[in-house]
Amino acid sequence: MLPAGDQKLVQILDLALSDVGRRSGDWLVCHPGCTQCCIGVFSINQLDAERLRAGLDELTRTDPLRSAALVQRVQESIDRLSHNFPGDAVTGLLDTSDEAQAGFEEFANDETCAVLDPTTGFCDLYTHRPVACRVFGPPVRSRSGTEGGLGICELCYHGATEEEIAACEMVVDPDGIEAQVLGELAQGNRRGDEERLTLVAFALARRDR
Repeated sequence: MLPAGDQKLVQILDLALSDVGRRSGDWLVCHPGCTQCCIGVFSINQLDAERLRAGLDELTRTDPLRSAALVQRVQESIDRLSHNFPGDAVTGLLDTSDEAQAGFEEFANDETCAVLDPTTGFCDLYTHRPVACRVFGPPVRSRSGTEGGLGICELCYHGATEEEIAACEMVVDPDGIEAQVLGELAQGNRRGDEERLTLVAFALARRDR
């Protein structure tokens, strides 16, 4: 079950993205059906995983046919990803060693996210998507520290100067709400893996968690 604070986190992120869209104007070209950011695996935390599972449960109730197609894509993705998986392919938890993390940089860069509907080009769990998906596109500073550079989608901000890009920066979770909610999740579940990272497909395959 999702901690109560997750809804607040999502609202803050969505408001921040709306504000960035206003400041960015035509430089931010993200639009429905643009799927470049849906290619290549990326790590998600256990709060993202819980949110995705809640979304899949909702989709199963409201649109069982679409849900079944998504679940099939999830299994097919796991079958491909389990080979040379940089972690435990049974649990889907990524290894935290330096060697495994280095290997992850080149792991499954051509894998399409299982949540993406290949026919429509839309995300089937869009309202429940991970934080990484919510902040991709606009200028976002590296989470490694405040001194990190601003990262943007390569399709966006063409013709903008560095100063103009910086003026459009999206400040992600300035109050650290995500960390607080992850703490709530850990206290509620006591599984011991709340700080471990996983992948979207593996998160959706573990709906019993």
